[in-house]
Amino acid sequence: MDFFKTCMEPVEKRLRDANMDTSSVDDVVLVGGSSRVPKVQELLQNVFKGKELCKGINPDEAVAYGAAIHAAVLSGANQIGKLQNLSLSDVTPLSLGNTRIPVKVNITGTTAYDNQISALFPIYEGESSTTLDNNYLGQFKLADIPPVPRGVAKFDIWFDIDANGILSVSVEDVSTGQKKEITISTIL
Repeated sequence: MDFFKTCMEPVEKRLRDANMDTSSVDDVVLVGGSSRVPKVQELLQNVFKGKELCKGINPDEAVAYGAAIHAAVLSGANQIGKLQNLSLSDVTPLSLGNTRIPVKVNITGTTAYDNQISALFPIYEGESSTTLDNNYLGQFKLADIPPVPRGVAKFDIWFDIDANGILSVSVEDVSTGQKKEITISTIL
């Protein structure tokens, strides 16, 4: 039962990240073979307060249908006009908040040690609080930081995902204006 409850945590987190109540959700579409498991369906219905789950689409084919529609919209293949009023929004599935892309998020960082003159910024993708359980994407180093007590130096850190899903991470040392940036074009 603990495993099943753990499976519901991402659903609840996505609702919180989107600032949505379950009453705001019109349909719950089951996707993937695991959605056929009766206990998973029961728990999803509990999360969505008894809302009937949409089972009219084969869960093994749902992603393919969505991809086909998205491809048709992107290619302009609207020959019979059925996609005329259709709007698709891509989202980032991880902890930038399951928000629509493009998205730009800013956080503030600081040094960890007294008189630190450089800082390494590793970039990981994933939901785990343990770094090793996440996917390493890349890193960069900001050097020539003025040596000050721990926590005094401040960094503006920007995560920017463009409409094509390309992640750019930039850091600016607030006191010196020095900037570094990395672009990661493949997010798993």
